[in-house]
Amino acid sequence: MTKKILTIAVLAALSLNACKETPRQENAETITAESIEKVADDIVTITSTDKDGKELEMSFNNTKGTTTVNFNGEIIELIEQKSASGIWYKNENYELRGKGNDIELKKDGNVVFSHTDDIVTESLKNKEGLTLDITFNNTTNEAKVYLNGGEQIDLVGQKPASGIWYKNDHYELRGKGENVELTKDGKTVFKN
Repeated sequence: MTKKILTIAVLAALSLNACKETPRQENAETITAESIEKVADDIVTITSTDKDGKELEMSFNNTKGTTTVNFNGEIIELIEQKSASGIWYKNENYELRGKGNDIELKKDGNVVFSHTDDIVTESLKNKEGLTLDITFNNTTNEAKVYLNGGEQIDLVGQKPASGIWYKNDHYELRGKGENVELTKDGKTVFKN
């Protein structure tokens, strides 16, 4: 008898639970495969300019492994290829290769667009024997500085009255002619 009462109680509880109405959400969004794809695509757009002032607009879809290139008003679709380093995309007629900011576009094997950053390197030594190695990227107005072969210090170019001036939150690199000074939080760490 107890077993029957227990069974009836469990069935009654299940029936009542099943009859409860689930509250409706008034502003519920419907998620479709298309909306998930739009959110999930990792797209990066870059514009590069060659020495003659021509622009190459590139829109990289890193999710799909494709790029759309706009060159002289022509829209070109390219597919990613395996590269040792940098980027490599191609189709039947075009090939896009690059590393860092350097980009080259070929059509039927002939270079139709090329951009290479203007890089200048300098190595200085002062009386105390300290070495300062500097790589200036004149295209992006940035400098990478290494004091005695230590860690890389990234600096951004500023507008000096004359000479050079690069800085970040802690370091400043200033110079004119052959004289250069690197300071950290206002204190000189290198001067030649």
